[in-house]
Amino acid sequence: MKNKIITLCIAFFATIASMAQTPTERAAAVYNAQRYADAVALYDSIEVAQGVSPELYYNRGNAYYKMGKYAPAILNYERALLLSPGNPDIKYNLELANTKITDKIEVTGTFFINVWAESVRDWFNSNTWAIIAVVAFLLFIVGLVIYLFTDVDRMRLKKIGFFTALPMLIISAIALASAIAQNNRVNSHSEAIVFAHEVPVKSAPAESGTELFILHEGTKVLLREQVGEWVEIAISDGSRGWMPISAIEII
Repeated sequence: MKNKIITLCIAFFATIASMAQTPTERAAAVYNAQRYADAVALYDSIEVAQGVSPELYYNRGNAYYKMGKYAPAILNYERALLLSPGNPDIKYNLELANTKITDKIEVTGTFFINVWAESVRDWFNSNTWAIIAVVAFLLFIVGLVIYLFTDVDRMRLKKIGFFTALPMLIISAIALASAIAQNNRVNSHSEAIVFAHEVPVKSAPAESGTELFILHEGTKVLLREQVGEWVEIAISDGSRGWMPISAIEII
């Protein structure tokens, strides 16, 4: 009898402790218990109740990865990276997941200025870039005022104003351009992940089109044009074609 009472007390306090946890803490506990499908279900409910976040996508991606479901893992990592582009953990796990898929597509040569611009853009998300742009512009105004309204006999202060204003103007312009680019990238929904196990890419938006090549689950594609239930895609080696829109999930 005594043992039963102790067991009931332990179960009661365990239930109370579980209820005291936040949904995110419960999902993490379930994940750590290697109940990955249950963790995904909890993260889905958190998304419905609280909305999305890079942490939500990242953690759900990890759960899918542990289940061996690499396409949804990649999708979640890609979505997390859109919201937190400079996060090294997300980048690492995405690269790891991409080693598990069938298609290994070589990237065609890209102009080095475009590579540099994309690299700079991905340092921060759009909100952070916008803050940097505003702060840098205010410092530009301060430097400009010092330069314009300082007497010539105080040349050192005038130089400080000039050499503050000029780089701040450049930084503000770069930050503003990066903020706009990041915002457009997040809202364009122009990339997707193949979710079909295997899908032929056609020369035209119809089943009668010539089969050009085959893509497999987990491959990232760029969306170009939609015609009915078909979408034109491009992959990183420059190849293009048409596939059913039902075969992909938009990032």
